[in-house]
Amino acid sequence: MSEPFGRRLRAQMERRGPLCVGIDPSPALLSAWGLDDSPAGLERFTHTVAEAVGDLAAAVKPQSAFYERWGSRGVAVLERVIPALREAGTLVILDAKRGDIDTTMAAYAEAYLEQGSPMAADALTVSPYLGFGSLAGTLAVARGNDAGVFVLARTSNPEASALQSAVADQILDGVAEANEGAGGLGSVGVVVGATLDKVGHPLDRLGGPILSPGLGAQGASPADVARLFAGVRRSVLPSVSRAVLADPGRVRPLVERYRDECAERLRD
Repeated sequence: MSEPFGRRLRAQMERRGPLCVGIDPSPALLSAWGLDDSPAGLERFTHTVAEAVGDLAAAVKPQSAFYERWGSRGVAVLERVIPALREAGTLVILDAKRGDIDTTMAAYAEAYLEQGSPMAADALTVSPYLGFGSLAGTLAVARGNDAGVFVLARTSNPEASALQSAVADQILDGVAEANEGAGGLGSVGVVVGATLDKVGHPLDRLGGPILSPGLGAQGASPADVARLFAGVRRSVLPSVSRAVLADPGRVRPLVERYRDECAERLRD
């Protein structure tokens, strides 16, 4: 890498528009596409989506679990599509939500962020609930490889609200500290769901990007994202998946529609 993830993400969002496309090849979506729930169906789905959006979206976010469920055969699909997406010019955020003790997290970071790894992505989602300090090794590997990290802060699933509300300020403090001196958009971001009624915590001190899943099928609109993140709109990367993946023939036009509306709504 020639420059940090945060700078590359800023450039991508300005060039292509603020939208991340999630690749979530669930059994239900494979069936809707007329594909077998098999490694072959998984690969066809994945590469069809990659070809449709690789030159269009600022970032693409494969959900690792849907590949891991097939063991080595599924992971092999992930190993093939990540470099293909990056070659097409989009950034790859691997949605793995890893969270463990420091040394184990460093190993995960080497697997997913170390350049030269078969699954090297541009950024990784991580969980801070073993303490923000447990991410130290991950952040170090990310910095050394000009990669990014998105830390779970306020997700959209309702059962997480009480726990996450109680510790969100500590997480946001940790992210802000990690971004000190970045000189632009930092490479350590947070995940904040677009379906929340309100965030309830200040985000203007982060210095890094905000990955916001929940567009479309989960109920949030680009207007909701603009309202929720008023004041930090230029740092927000909304993410959409099922709403643009239901019909294999309409993936690209639907992505274009969401991208254009997000760009319009998230202007300063």
